[in-house]
Amino acid sequence: MKAQKLNKAWTDIYYNLHYNYKEVLTHQNIRFLQTINKNEDVTIHFLSKVMALSHNTTSEHIQRLQKKGYVTKKKNIKDERQVIVSLTTKGQDALKQHTELDEVKINQIFESLTINEQDKIIDAFNTLGEISKKLFPDN
Repeated sequence: MKAQKLNKAWTDIYYNLHYNYKEVLTHQNIRFLQTINKNEDVTIHFLSKVMALSHNTTSEHIQRLQKKGYVTKKKNIKDERQVIVSLTTKGQDALKQHTELDEVKINQIFESLTINEQDKIIDAFNTLGEISKKLFPDN
């Protein structure tokens, strides 16, 4: 029941506070960008494991994202057989637009709250984030 309440609150928050999308990307595209952003030295092999896709399918997705200017591919300096996938500035901007809350809207909300209320919200989100990283480190 608490999970349902949290999900309801979160979806309401996200619905009201998300950025207006400038870039049209699929959910799977966003998951690729998130995975690249949250990890270091990301390879096609790593992405295929995390996304539960074949190496070829993953490679095709990354090629499309590269053509659109969201990612770059470079040879790994430590092991030239590996290709490291990174976000471009355009990819970082698109990811922010699709996954974060609009800072202008958040600031408007915080202006209407007391310092104590602001701190409670930030503490609650930090606690949820820290525990989720501990319990689900491979996401």
